Amino acid sequence: MTRRWVHLAVAAATLAVLVWRLGAGPFLDGLRTVDGWALAAASGLAVLTTLCCAWRWRVVARGLGVDLPLSTAVPAYYRSLFLNVTLPGGVLGDVHRGVSHGRDTSDVGRGLRAVAWERSAGQLVQVVLTVAVLLVVPSPVRGVMPLVALALLAVAAGLAMAARVRPAAGRSGWTRLRNAAARDLRDALLARRAWAAIALASALVVAGHAATFLIAARSAGATAPPSQMLPLALLVMSAAALPNVGGWGPREGVTAWAFAAAGLGASLGVATAVVYGVMVFVASLPGAAVLVAAELGVPARWDGVPDV
Repeated sequence: MTRRWVHLAVAAATLAVLVWRLGAGPFLDGLRTVDGWALAAASGLAVLTTLCCAWRWRVVARGLGVDLPLSTAVPAYYRSLFLNVTLPGGVLGDVHRGVSHGRDTSDVGRGLRAVAWERSAGQLVQVVLTVAVLLVVPSPVRGVMPLVALALLAVAAGLAMAARVRPAAGRSGWTRLRNAAARDLRDALLARRAWAAIALASALVVAGHAATFLIAARSAGATAPPSQMLPLALLVMSAAALPNVGGWGPREGVTAWAFAAAGLGASLGVATAVVYGVMVFVASLPGAAVLVAAELGVPARWDGVPDV
């Protein structure tokens, strides 16, 4: 509980520092520049990214031996996205998704593990793509990317070794946890039929989010070429995974720093982050409809989604 309040305080303090240093102008400029075309584009891209996320979740859950039709996964994922961008912390929607699916399958622990592994796999692919781009494209952090790449290779080697660990004898909590993690890695993430689908789905998600950020930057008035904006978008997307207040806080701070370091101006960075935040919120609104439907007793299924 204390850690959560610390995270929220840090996110709120980041916003307060930005307002103190830059004033409220960049935030208001961002709100004023949001238009219908940008919101429509964000919503359309969100359909693609949410379908890919739901597919990734289905693949991971199936690897853990849990049935999850795609027609059920898509609305559940929309619901978790909406909760993530409206509630403090940025992960409560995923916790709700894991618990709900676990209750539906009478195995809450496995439901939470499926969500945890699914999100972790998506973050890992995003980090790999981000590091790959930042290694070759000029950015404010290009100088440290070789070290980051080496660290990433070490993590990948560690995961590969962990997946090959043979089950250890013993009944201690640590032994059971290690055996379960190794089994999950082998069956849910690194299985031959799983890893390619997870990588493809995650890459499409990263591409969709990056495109959304580029649209937000254009709406806010950025005129830099996509080759200059793409590394900034990937940096901001990485910051979005940090503890936040309804999606706000670290994202705005990192965007202001990245734009300033790239010579585009911190104020434009904040305005872009605000536009991006509004676009993400609007794109997540189908999740609110799923919540309302659940309160009315309507099953959360999208029967038009092919169950691939």
